[in-house]
Amino acid sequence: MPEPSVLAALVSGLRGGSIEVVDLTSPLSSSTPVIQLPPQFGQTAVFELEEISRYDDRGPAWYWNNFRSGEHTGTHFDAPNHWVTGKDLADVASVPARDLIAPAAVLDFTPEAGENPDFLVEIDHVKAWEAENGPLPDGGWLLLRTGWDARSHSQEAFLNADDNGPHTPGLSPECARWVAEESPVLGLGVETVGTDAGAAHSFDPAFPCHSYLMGSDKYGLTQLQNLAALPPTGAVVVAGPLPIVTGSGAPARVLALVERG
Repeated sequence: MPEPSVLAALVSGLRGGSIEVVDLTSPLSSSTPVIQLPPQFGQTAVFELEEISRYDDRGPAWYWNNFRSGEHTGTHFDAPNHWVTGKDLADVASVPARDLIAPAAVLDFTPEAGENPDFLVEIDHVKAWEAENGPLPDGGWLLLRTGWDARSHSQEAFLNADDNGPHTPGLSPECARWVAEESPVLGLGVETVGTDAGAAHSFDPAFPCHSYLMGSDKYGLTQLQNLAALPPTGAVVVAGPLPIVTGSGAPARVLALVERG
């Protein structure tokens, strides 16, 4: 008998339960939290559905909707052209399909973020994780777990803003540059509303994750959920953004494959 193919083994694992599919996507609705910029800047749209017909005289046998959404609403994918540093690089429709399936490293800083919502991951934190778990995956994702997905039920709790701006965890400017320019990963995934920390508007450079990652032809994934269900290493992420031509990003269904048992 011939050896089973890799794809046949994958299908068998999925059907048999030895490979679990974990949904990392926040459900998309009008209550999904969205980023809020200072009022002098343009704002992203809250997700909206417009009913076309629902088994009625507008369409007796079918139900469907139009929808309105920002590219960066809910769980979404940041393409390199999202930031000025990557303005001449790929739009979301041009991202190679092979980059949408990649291994993941999950770094857990939930206790630190729980004590300090402005907690910043430094290069030494990543190096300490590597000393325990091995190197970051070449061509994979660095996923930052902070427990922030527990706040996704509320716009106010999720943005966690006061008169000084939002307070959410993220990477320090030095760590953002290292991840973008020196680490082997293809992108950064977070549970917060954007890849940058809440206070990143005051960093040098401002919004360093966006600036360095996009400028290095790397990607972002935001508003992820259920990272607690993933092991530190070994999971494979499948990210499916809408391929919007010239788009800077898109809402995405993000899944993780995890080997169990």
